[in-house]
Amino acid sequence: MVRTGFYDRDQLIEIFCRERYAPGDLDEAEVTAAVDASVAALRVEQASWAHPTDCDRLDAAFAAMRAAGVVALQNAGFTQSDGYDDVRDVVRLTTDPARLVGYCFYHGQDLERAVEGRDLYLAFGPLDPKLEQSAGLAVGHTIVAALEAQGLSVAWDGTFEQRIAVQDLVWRRPVGW
Repeated sequence: MVRTGFYDRDQLIEIFCRERYAPGDLDEAEVTAAVDASVAALRVEQASWAHPTDCDRLDAAFAAMRAAGVVALQNAGFTQSDGYDDVRDVVRLTTDPARLVGYCFYHGQDLERAVEGRDLYLAFGPLDPKLEQSAGLAVGHTIVAALEAQGLSVAWDGTFEQRIAVQDLVWRRPVGW
């Protein structure tokens, strides 16, 4: 969880001590010490990273997707269902929904696999489910173009039935706290 780069110290302790495990199952002081040690080791490691990292490129690709009208979310919930909920929340809160053409996200389970060195899978589609086979494919092509423009390796069969895979991704997102 530390290596994801998305959580601060308090969030990590909360996740381990109250969400992933039942309250009281883990000693909070031990979890805190383990989190602090992991962060310290990661900070030493990240000092030697070449830039831009694949995560920097991924951030730039997601920014390009958003500029193209795609609701593009990183670490959207823990499951695909959570990710869809997050997309709906963003659409509901947007001030200009007419400019939105679709969505793209990866969730916490996808993120954990990517941190382990496996492909990062992206869910995508149009905002109107009735347009999956037309507008959904156009959204997919927009996403692939944004990723490839950043030099990321992508695998996708061009259909709505397969999620887009970012391959050979080296997950290096710095600890920001």
